[in-house]
Amino acid sequence: MLNDLTSNTQVYLVTGYSDLRRGIDGLAAIVQSQLRLDPFCKALFLFCGRRCDRIKGLLWEGDGFLLLYKRLDNGRFQWPRNETEALLLSPQQKRWLLEGLKIEQPKAIREGKPGILY
Repeated sequence: MLNDLTSNTQVYLVTGYSDLRRGIDGLAAIVQSQLRLDPFCKALFLFCGRRCDRIKGLLWEGDGFLLLYKRLDNGRFQWPRNETEALLLSPQQKRWLLEGLKIEQPKAIREGKPGILY
């Protein structure tokens, strides 16, 4: 399911530790009060607990919320642990995260800047 999201769906990674015992209302409250974002927008919000082997996703589908839960059988998610904020992920960063990689790859080729052609 997480890998099948359409490319026009924005994905926000909620940094720091989240209490994964929370349900839809608790996670929506975090999005609204702490992050100052609209939980009713067409975006997926991803949360991770301390163990880093499971994540929860919150997605508004227009007529209700979808709560996604993924637990890895082997391995851990490379989750940023700085202050609680929401990082908007690019499709490549989402793919890296779900493959168990860090969302910032130091050796990855970055997007070019428009400028002078040589």
